Amino acid sequence: MTWPRASPQPFPSVARRCSEREDRNVLDLDLPLIAAPMAGGPSTPELVAAVARTGAGGFLAAGYLTTDAVAAQLRRADELARGRPFGINLFVVEEAPIDDAELQRFAAALEPYACEVGVELAEPRFDDDAFAAKLELVLEERPAWVSFTFGCPDAEVFAALRERDIVSAMTVTDIEEARLAADRGADVLVVQGPEAGGHRGTLRQDVWPSDTPLTDLLRDIDAIGLPMVAAGGIATRADVRRALDHGARAAQIGTALLLADEAGTNPTHRAALRSDEFDTTVVTRAFTGRPARGLANAVARLDAPAAYPQLHTMTSAFRRAAASRGRADLTHLWAGTRYREAQSGPAAEIISALVP
Repeated sequence: MTWPRASPQPFPSVARRCSEREDRNVLDLDLPLIAAPMAGGPSTPELVAAVARTGAGGFLAAGYLTTDAVAAQLRRADELARGRPFGINLFVVEEAPIDDAELQRFAAALEPYACEVGVELAEPRFDDDAFAAKLELVLEERPAWVSFTFGCPDAEVFAALRERDIVSAMTVTDIEEARLAADRGADVLVVQGPEAGGHRGTLRQDVWPSDTPLTDLLRDIDAIGLPMVAAGGIATRADVRRALDHGARAAQIGTALLLADEAGTNPTHRAALRSDEFDTTVVTRAFTGRPARGLANAVARLDAPAAYPQLHTMTSAFRRAAASRGRADLTHLWAGTRYREAQSGPAAEIISALVP
């Protein structure tokens, strides 16, 4: 199916949509916690289902997977969740102008590191992450929730999800993004603060993300009137309580689950999160071309251009090779500012320790 870039039909008001959803509890959670979608390995069907069985919510991460792999994960999570609801996150990637000269300059700076792990940098290329095919799969499989990151789908997409009784959520990082998501028909706003690990969900990759604290973002965006999920720097029971006190319906947990038994976090990443070698996080474009927060290492400190997903495709093999060789100084190590609070153990126990 081809989805048009714009819908000519006027959309119902946000107030009306809120009242329509309110009666059935738009998030349908027993616990006000959600496992963040963490693409690239950490989010697994086992992790999502383990969280869902506690009464919290879990999100699969469709990013970087083939459509067939996404289908398999949806069905596996459904099997393991035992009837509990869960969701999936889709990347919305639109091609944007990039500076080829800057990308080549960065490739030259990165080449010596690639040689150290025995790989060559790949040719940069654009890839929309098979959005249309993955959306079609979601409309067929009908998980409880679908969230979007990096771009905001058009109103027709949100309408199609609503027709199938799928709750839609949009990752936003400022008030303007929140207004756009509300205008196009999102049911829920995932409000992501600067403390979050991994990619920032900014709609423009060439603009450096805001450093407005999460609690201030929640206060500002609450005026829009849609249910909010708070994301970023939430690692303790007190953090969850604070987010709820600032108007969020739930808190999204990412970094706090990276060491969970069911997470697919690779061994190099797990070891780095526990290591004294790393003592801070930075926001960097160096691994993918989009701003993302991770542990500060040699590559993360490089100055890289805004070039997603071209830079991501260029460095994918290099990052995998570095991780497989235990080179934590060279691979991406996504982590939020509160990564020291992350605990190992079953996901259910981690969630239980966070319930306010």
